[in-house]
Amino acid sequence: MKQPLRYPWFDFDVDDVAAPAIAVRVDVTETKAEVSKHWHRKGQLVFALGGGVTCRVPSGMWMVPPHCGVWIPSRMEHSNIATANARMVFVYIEPGAAELPDRCCTLSISPLLRELIIELSDCAPGDARCTFLASVLLAELPDMPVQHLHLPISSEPRLRRIAEALADNPADRSTLSEWANRVALSESSLARLVLKETGLSFGRWRQQLHLIVAIRELAAGASVQRVSGDLGYESVTAFITMFKKALGKPPAQYLSSIAQNGGSAFLA
Repeated sequence: MKQPLRYPWFDFDVDDVAAPAIAVRVDVTETKAEVSKHWHRKGQLVFALGGGVTCRVPSGMWMVPPHCGVWIPSRMEHSNIATANARMVFVYIEPGAAELPDRCCTLSISPLLRELIIELSDCAPGDARCTFLASVLLAELPDMPVQHLHLPISSEPRLRRIAEALADNPADRSTLSEWANRVALSESSLARLVLKETGLSFGRWRQQLHLIVAIRELAAGASVQRVSGDLGYESVTAFITMFKKALGKPPAQYLSSIAQNGGSAFLA
C-alpha cells in the first residue's frame, strides 16, 4: 500500500495534480527537517537552491548540493532530510513525460533550468504559462549530465546496518575489525563483502559518506572546523587534506565552483 505524502510544508497529494510537471517550492526553518520513507506515482526531482538535502533510496544515499538535482524515478521508495534553512524545489513529473533515467541519479542543473524550475514553482498548474514552462523543462532536463555524488548502499542486511549506523553517527571511527565483530563476520569476509556489494573498499566507502555529509553541512553554512569535528577528524588540516585529495579542491573552493558553474563540479 502506498505511504501517503505527508510533508510538513503542504497537505495535498502531488500525484492527484493533473499536469506533466509541477514544482513546489519549500523553505525549511531553522531546524533540520526529515520526511520518512514514502513514494510517488510521479517521478521527483529534488532541487536545492540553498542548504543541503540528502535523499535515501534502497540502493544508496544521494546528496543534493546547491544548484544540483537528484532524480527519483516513479514509485521508488525514498526519504528526504534537509538541513536547517535549506531552500528547495520539488519537481514532480508524470511517468513517460520525459526521457529520464530509470534509476536514482544526480543531475547537473544548468542556469537555464534553474530559472525554469523557479518560475514553474511560482505559477499555477494548468495555466498557459505554466504549461509552456513545463514543456521547456521536460525538453531540456533529459540533456542534463548525470553525475556521481552518492553512497552505494547494498540491500545486504549487515551492510545496510553499518551504513545506517554511520549515517546516524558519521564520527564513529570504529575499525573494519570492530565492525566485523558487530555483524558477526571476520575482518577479511567483511572487507570482501563491502567490495563486492559497493565496488569500494571499506575505507573508501566510509570516506564517501564523510564527503556527502561534509558537503551537505558546509552547504548549509557550517564551518570547516565544526564539520571536521562532527566527522571525527583529529584536526581541521586532516579533514581538508582528505577533502582536497578526493575532490581536487579544498572545501571553500569546491563549494564556490559548484555555485559558479551551476552544479558542474562533482565527486567522481
